[in-house]
Amino acid sequence: MIKKFLLAICVAIPALVSAQTVKFGTVDVEPIITGMPEYAQANTQIQEASAKYQSEYKTLQDEMNKKMAEFQQLSQDPNTPQSIKDRRIQEIQEMDERAQQFRATAQQDLENQNAQLMQPIQEKMINAIKQVGAENGFTMIFPVGAAIYESTDVVDVTPLVKAKLGIQ
Repeated sequence: MIKKFLLAICVAIPALVSAQTVKFGTVDVEPIITGMPEYAQANTQIQEASAKYQSEYKTLQDEMNKKMAEFQQLSQDPNTPQSIKDRRIQEIQEMDERAQQFRATAQQDLENQNAQLMQPIQEKMINAIKQVGAENGFTMIFPVGAAIYESTDVVDVTPLVKAKLGIQ
């Protein structure tokens, strides 16, 4: 009895699976994200912040270059005590360390700001992809290039997602 039941299930499952229409799609997220107005705004904010950091870093570099020039003049003076020369070298090394630390902090801050600004943009795009998938009966939608092989019946839903977001 159990064997007949298992046999019936084994025969019925493939028939049920083949009765369902499986529809796959692909989406190219790059042109979608870069086409969103929010992306342009976020990119502008990141560029402005980056320019401010670069300006501040240049100020630090200029100060250090000035100290280096002063030290070079000082080091050529035979009447300058070694302790003063050593103190100036230490000041220059400390300035260099501060500049490097500033650069690392600025880089980390820009990365954090970029992630924070991009998160809602990515969420909006993902929600649009989900809506397109649900509205058009897709089983799955993959990013372009994620699959090793794509048959010709896989649909590129990028234009549908762009339309959903109002992007041309």
